[in-house]
Amino acid sequence: MMFLALLALLIGMIIAFFLSDMHAIRTRMTNESRVVETRHGPIEFVSWGSGPAVLVVHGAGGGYDQGRLLPQTFGEERYRWISVSRFGYLRSALPPDPSTSAQAEAFADLLSALEIDSAAILAMSGGVPPALQFAQKFPERTKALILLSSAPFTPLKAEEQDLPIPAWLYQALFSSDFIFWSLIKLSPSSFDRIFDVGPEMRAEMSARELAFVDGLTAAFLPVTGRTAGLQNEVAAVDPKAVYELDKVTSPTLVVHAQDDGINPFVFGEYTAKNIAGSEFMELESGGHLLLGNIESVRERVISFLELHTMEPVR
Repeated sequence: MMFLALLALLIGMIIAFFLSDMHAIRTRMTNESRVVETRHGPIEFVSWGSGPAVLVVHGAGGGYDQGRLLPQTFGEERYRWISVSRFGYLRSALPPDPSTSAQAEAFADLLSALEIDSAAILAMSGGVPPALQFAQKFPERTKALILLSSAPFTPLKAEEQDLPIPAWLYQALFSSDFIFWSLIKLSPSSFDRIFDVGPEMRAEMSARELAFVDGLTAAFLPVTGRTAGLQNEVAAVDPKAVYELDKVTSPTLVVHAQDDGINPFVFGEYTAKNIAGSEFMELESGGHLLLGNIESVRERVISFLELHTMEPVR
C-alpha cells in the first residue's frame, strides 16, 4: 500500500509539473507574439530590431518561435526581423485555401499591416516553398531571398525525401504534449534524429550550434499547437501549386548540404539552377541544419543581406 501511495504521489507531482510547465509556455507565447488579420485569416508573428525588414519563414513542425532561432543563428542585429507562424501553426489559422500561394498573400497582408513596402526573406526547409510563391507573386516587394535546406515543391516530390524517422512516428510524437514534454525532460538529445543530427555532429557542435539545435527541440512545445500545420506541409507539393522560378527576379542565395538527410541535395540544386542569377552555396557536409558550417553560412547571409538591403552610405 505504501508503494502504491508513493507511486500515486510521484505521478501526481509529474502531472502537476507538466501542467505548470505547459501553462507557463502557453502564457509566454501568447504574451510575446501578435496576431493580425489577413485575407486568409489571422497570422501570428513576432518582430524585433530596427533597420531593413527581413521576413523569417520557419520549417515543418515550427512556428514563429522556431523561426526566431534562424536570425539568432545565421543573422545579426541591424535588421527588423519578422518571424511568422505559417498556416496551421500555433495561432495562425488553417484557412479553407491553405496553399503556399495563399500563404504568400497572407505574408503580403502582414507586411502591409506593419506598413512595410518590401522585405528580404530568410526561409528554411518547409518555409522555402511559400517564400518562393511570395517572390513570384510580389517581385516588387521582395528585396532578396535566402533559402536554406529547401523542402520539395512542385514538380519535386515528397517521396524523394529520406526522413530520418518514419512518418507515423512524427505523427505519434506530435499527438501528445505530455509525451513530447517527458522525452525533452528525460533526454533532449533523443530528438536529434528529427533534425538530421548524428552523434558525431553533436559531439563537435559549437556553442552557437548547440543553442540552435536545443532551441529547436524546446520550441516544439506545445506540439499539439503545430499538428494542423504539419499535416498541411503537403500543400507545397500539391499538383495544383505552380512555382514559376523563372519569374523570381530577386537576388537569391541558396544554401544546401550534400548530405542533407531530410531534404536531398537535388532540391537545393534544382532551386538554384532554375532561378536566374542565383548564388548557390554548396556544402559538402552539415546535414539538414548545416552544422559545422554555421559561421561560414552566417557570414555569407550577413554579407548577402547587407549587399541587397542596406542603403549605400553617401
